[in-house]
Amino acid sequence: MENQDELWEQHVEGLIKCRKCPRLVVWREEVARVKRRAYLDQTYWGKPVPGFGDLQARVALVGLAPGAHGSNRTGRMFTGDKSGDFLYASLYRAGFANQATCVDQTDGLVLTDMFITAACRCAPPDNKVTRDEVVNCRPYLLAEMGMLPHLQGIVALGGVGFEAVVALCQSLGHEIKDLRFSHGAYFELGGNLPWLMATYHPSPQNTSTKRLTAAMMDEIWADVSQRIV
Repeated sequence: MENQDELWEQHVEGLIKCRKCPRLVVWREEVARVKRRAYLDQTYWGKPVPGFGDLQARVALVGLAPGAHGSNRTGRMFTGDKSGDFLYASLYRAGFANQATCVDQTDGLVLTDMFITAACRCAPPDNKVTRDEVVNCRPYLLAEMGMLPHLQGIVALGGVGFEAVVALCQSLGHEIKDLRFSHGAYFELGGNLPWLMATYHPSPQNTSTKRLTAAMMDEIWADVSQRIV
């Protein structure tokens, strides 16, 4: 456990110094400097955001990227915005989180059997990342997956997260073809890889239109709970 904690600290130290993607560096730092009016009194994180959760987890969740005034402000995945409010409330109902709220890194939130990460670690303009930016971030995703010794399954939030997981597996030499994203889709990837499940991203764009409801999200975690052993 001590060695795992040391490896994690080394990983985070390297990740938060990353400046591989000039477009993202400029944007994340501009947002942190200008700030949103509601958060003018707060110090923004303004750096790449590491994964968050239980390093003994059997399930990993892969999202898109930090929100400009969410994770880019708080420094913790899916924390401080409406996407996180929706996600963590569902994880709490499913027993993966000890509380339903996610305010900042000091709010006491703890995940059990769940690790949350993303395809990209810097907040992108208009919440859109480029293929090259996802590729640049792939080593960080690979490193975090490698630090989860009990990982059995991956849940991809949205198409970008889904494609990032598939591309990651392909980059390791696994032949994976013809996988199509759809909410609730489940895939056995073979080759000693974790299974993969897809769900709509809990963004306000999806939740406010009821494309993704709380009941739909809860069904995903109920399915996940039945699949882990």
